[in-house]
Amino acid sequence: MSRAFLSSFQPVVGLALALAILGGWIALHGFALLAFDLSWETLPLALGMVAVLCWLSVGLFIVSHDAMHGSLVPGAPRLNTAIGTALLFLYAGFSYDKLRAAHWEHHKAPGTDRDPDFAADHPRAFWPWYATFLRCYFGLGSFFYVTAIFWVLHFALEVSIVQAMVFYAVPSIASSLQLFYFGTFRPHRHGEDTFVDRHNARSDNFGTLASFVTCYHFGYHLEHHHHPHVPWWALPDARREARAQPIEEGAGA
Repeated sequence: MSRAFLSSFQPVVGLALALAILGGWIALHGFALLAFDLSWETLPLALGMVAVLCWLSVGLFIVSHDAMHGSLVPGAPRLNTAIGTALLFLYAGFSYDKLRAAHWEHHKAPGTDRDPDFAADHPRAFWPWYATFLRCYFGLGSFFYVTAIFWVLHFALEVSIVQAMVFYAVPSIASSLQLFYFGTFRPHRHGEDTFVDRHNARSDNFGTLASFVTCYHFGYHLEHHHHPHVPWWALPDARREARAQPIEEGAGA
């Protein structure tokens, strides 16, 4: 993908994909919660819907992440903020300003004790690190928001508790695990291999389809740190460019 194309069509592509993800998230939640007959016979289909809902929830966060970097709609900070704020609130009642500030701290000192996304005491342990991650981002506001949505579904819309658990609570929790595992733990965990530069990040060797399905290409994480202005859907091209011509130390934010 040429830089000219990215510059000219980035807002159109970014907004179109954001609308598709949001539209799919709303439509599938509506069907699953209000129209789907959940039973033992329909359980296999229900599990497939839960997986898609989880993936679409991850998409809401990834679009908001692009907004934080100004790569959703370049040159339109107010629009980026408005979209990111709305999507993160829908996702789990998160504060966009708080997450954006923490995310830029992450980019300043990734994989260090100054990185809010990193567990310096547990650089290889998934669950302790995940607990640290949740404590940092999932505050009382998010707890009250999620709880309120759950009970509104049950009492106002007469959704059964089981149906609300399966199609609202489970995808929300699963998406946080998916985001953490592919977007934070795998790229920044300490292991036998060494990091190539100060970004303390690595990229997955997944193919384009697997990268898209797992975390909207966020597994190409070193490329993201080198080029934080590149939107999620253009990261495969950044990955190919990096393989063809290694990026110099110190590039990016």
